[in-house]
Amino acid sequence: MIDILELSMDNADELVKVTHALSTELRLRMLALLNSRRMNVAELAEALEIPVSTSASNVKVLEQAGLIETELLPASRGAMKVCSRIYDDIRIIINVPERLASADHGEYCYEIAMPIGNFTACEVAPTCGMVSETGPIIAGDSPAGFFHPDRVYAQLLWLRKGYLEYRYPLEIPQGAEIRQIQFSMEICSEAPNYENDWPSDITLWINNVEVGTWTSPGDFGGRRGKLNPSWWIDTGTQFGALKTWSVDNTRSTIDHQEISAVHLGLLKLTEQSHVDLRLGVKENAKFKGGINLFGKKFGDYEQDLVMKIFYSVNPI
Repeated sequence: MIDILELSMDNADELVKVTHALSTELRLRMLALLNSRRMNVAELAEALEIPVSTSASNVKVLEQAGLIETELLPASRGAMKVCSRIYDDIRIIINVPERLASADHGEYCYEIAMPIGNFTACEVAPTCGMVSETGPIIAGDSPAGFFHPDRVYAQLLWLRKGYLEYRYPLEIPQGAEIRQIQFSMEICSEAPNYENDWPSDITLWINNVEVGTWTSPGDFGGRRGKLNPSWWIDTGTQFGALKTWSVDNTRSTIDHQEISAVHLGLLKLTEQSHVDLRLGVKENAKFKGGINLFGKKFGDYEQDLVMKIFYSVNPI
């Protein structure tokens, strides 16, 4: 499936950011290089014969415009920023035809950001814990504490074994044709304190259908997360990787890499008024390295657990 970014005058701020990011030949060449594979900042600098600092500053512009995703991964010296292109095509709509502006025709995106503490069910084993923006919510290594009503304020939670379940409302027009569903989150493994080399097989299910597994390379630390409050300890988990699971009519992907043949028809999304999400580490996983899940006030990315459903509505 081709991932398309559509921009119009209705969202002038985003349009300005994207057009600015595309305004230099250097950044266009970066996007071209990322067409075939992921590359880190140093690899981009070498390919383009520019200083690493120049590469890093231009990568930041592309990232802020939402044209690429970056992921900090452990390297021989600290961490390296690995870049992936998000979109295959960008369309800028200057004049929106009346038929597309209509509420009953066109392409739409239904989006909900779920706070990470709003899980509806869980199974948790130590090491585990939960903190808000201002301090701990429960005592450390207390699975029972995960049912505390203050869990709704969680901004970072972790578990060594088990799963978390969330329920999203599904409010799209009757008869709408769903084209794709996505879930994105900042996530990593769970080790005591932190351990950059600590793999964990983290699996995602939608409506009880196993979509696919991402192997987190570690529980990331060594530098502070960009959003972490000042009270958070330097020796704890600091940030995660921003990962996106997607399902369309033919396959499932993680960050645009195919992971399974699960398709939309298996999820039966239109048969109920909600969508169920489960994140967990399976009992038979090769790497049982746990989960750290970040809210919008912790880690590197200012977002919660985001669901997007892309759909179309045919004219009557």
